[in-house]
Amino acid sequence: MTPTRLEITRPDDWHLHLRDGDALASVVGHTARRFARAIVMPNLKPPVTTVAQAEDYRRRILASLPAGARFQPLMTLYLTEDTPAEEIARAKSSDSVFAVKYYPAGATTNSQSGVRELSRVYRVIEAMEKHELPLLLHGEVTDPEIDIFDRERVFIERHLLPLRDRFPALRMVLEHITTGDAAEFVAAAPANVAATITAHHLLLNRNALFEGGIRPHHYCAPILKRETHRAALLQVATSGDTHFFLGTDSAPHPREAKEAACGCAGLYTAHAALELYAEAFEQAGRLDRLEAFASFHGPDFYRLPRNTDRIALVRTPWIVPDEYPLAGSSCVPMRAGGSVGWSLA
Repeated sequence: MTPTRLEITRPDDWHLHLRDGDALASVVGHTARRFARAIVMPNLKPPVTTVAQAEDYRRRILASLPAGARFQPLMTLYLTEDTPAEEIARAKSSDSVFAVKYYPAGATTNSQSGVRELSRVYRVIEAMEKHELPLLLHGEVTDPEIDIFDRERVFIERHLLPLRDRFPALRMVLEHITTGDAAEFVAAAPANVAATITAHHLLLNRNALFEGGIRPHHYCAPILKRETHRAALLQVATSGDTHFFLGTDSAPHPREAKEAACGCAGLYTAHAALELYAEAFEQAGRLDRLEAFASFHGPDFYRLPRNTDRIALVRTPWIVPDEYPLAGSSCVPMRAGGSVGWSLA
């Protein structure tokens, strides 16, 4: 029998987009209500490439929090082909930077400054291995001849396997995995390799892009995959395997930027993130394993203390608003106008 109340250690979000300025102020409250900490993505315009920029961004996030919120942003650096290895030492010695993010150039929102050839940043990656600073990987190739649904699998074959062999002690997180191929690779990897999984990749397959017509608010990068891949992700997420933990990849975009001739990639899920994960774990009949996935595996990998306070969910459905304010526009969230089966107590 499904419980009507679920109480767990307060979780963390290990992959989050908060944007900046008025957009940041519009969305950060949703995350702060559910999570104690979050790994914040650095793909702003311009990108966050130095410790000094990361510390400035952190101050802006803290200044945007709702009154009374207790939330700790964990900052990241954007890896470019011009990143000096010395910046890694500065990051490691800082109190604010916890990882470095790799974007293949052109793979997703604001990734134009990303890396075109991994070998060009080997010196920086060597420094990351030495200083034990995690490398967070957007694991896709961007070659135009590779089918969009195969980009993750090909990235593993072409780049991740050689990277693991060249830097065996490097701490790596394969972000927002979407395929059984990635799940299998990470499950078989040593403890210094991990993966985040989003709620939308646990709940949606690629049919969701075309339900009754094109659904731009279900378009994300990496793109949704076949049902067999969704099922594989759900299996490993709910398995208790410590390689896998929560990372929403919640990505707010103005409605007009999604509903466009060339729309942006990203789902906004921060408004109901923990509730949506509860739905997925309930679907698998493994609600008892949500706490470890959401609250234990991530801090253990990042070598941070687990949170000590608790958060409760109740089996009370609610209707998601059609939109939320986003700076001077609006953002259409996942399940807009529909229901979510769990609520925060």
